[in-house]
This record gives sequence, C-alpha cells and structure tokens, in this order.
Amino acid sequence: MPTLLGKYKVPHFDAKAEADAFFVESGVPTTFLRTTFYYENLADALAPARDAEGRLVLNIPMGDAPLAGIASGDIGRVAVSIFRGGSEFIGRTVSIAGDVLTGNQIAAALGDALGEPVEYRPVTHDQFRAFGFPGADEYGNMLQYYTEFADEFTSPRDPARVRELTPEVQSLREWLATAGYRLPTAA
Repeated sequence: MPTLLGKYKVPHFDAKAEADAFFVESGVPTTFLRTTFYYENLADALAPARDAEGRLVLNIPMGDAPLAGIASGDIGRVAVSIFRGGSEFIGRTVSIAGDVLTGNQIAAALGDALGEPVEYRPVTHDQFRAFGFPGADEYGNMLQYYTEFADEFTSPRDPARVRELTPEVQSLREWLATAGYRLPTAA
C-alpha cells in the first residue's frame, strides 16, 4: 500500500488514531466510535458508471471481501444512543455498520434502486488508485485496508448488535429507498 502525504497509509484513519492518542494520554472519559464506509460514497465518487456498451458497472477493489457500510446520518443516531447510555460506554470502543455486503450484493441493491442491472467488476487497488478523481489514492488505500484486514475491521461491526443500541440504523437497501438514490449527473 503506498504511503500518502509522506507518512500515512490511509490519512483519515491515521489522523484519527493520532487524535485518539491525545484523548487516552489526557485521561478524559472517552468512548471511541468507529465508523466505516459511508453509503453516500455510492452516490458520488464510487457510484456505478456506464461502460462502453452502456451497462452500469460498479468498479470497487474489494474482490470477494465484505464491505461494512453505514448511512452518515446514522452515525449521529448511534452517538446519541451512546450519550444516553452514560457511563456504560466510557472506556469502550463502539464499532458500527448498517450492513456488511459483498460487491455483488451492493451491485444488486444499487440495480434494484435504479431499476436496471448493475454489474460488479472489481478492479485492483492499483487500478483504482489510478482512476484519477480527487482522493482516488486515499480511497484506494482505504479499500485495500478493508480488503486485507477484512476480518479485523469487519468483525466488530455487527449490524445486528448496532441495531440493539440504535434500532433505526438503516441497511443499504433502506438507505437507497429513503435517499431516493440516483446516479450523479455529469458536471
């Protein structure tokens, strides 16, 4: 995995770890909330695109590895549940997801929402980093991390356990329906 910004592998993960150390060292009562891939990415940089034949294709570099995801609005709902839990959560790490799906399952959900098939065609992490959109290198590294450390990253993010804490956390299909999912329009 390439090093970005001179010292990071996944800058937005690594910077959060640096901030976590500050809280631990300061001794303040802390709960660490670990999020994951946002469904909203599928309506932006990671949305399906049309291939040369006009078919919708989802090109993310996950192979057969599962991808944990969550609606960004659900993160706040879980945070409120944690605050309401009071001291029960101090010193704990709460890892969250609304769904854990393979690329094929994500493509099927997107296809159902769009009313036309979406084919999952995984690419390599290097191919993804070379796509050239802003942040492609960091997205590529993040997805490589998710792939190479799928067990360590995904296992703590059990959607059923998350819904015990916050029942209204949405699955991908629920989010697609409530968000009125559409493909991004060309600028």
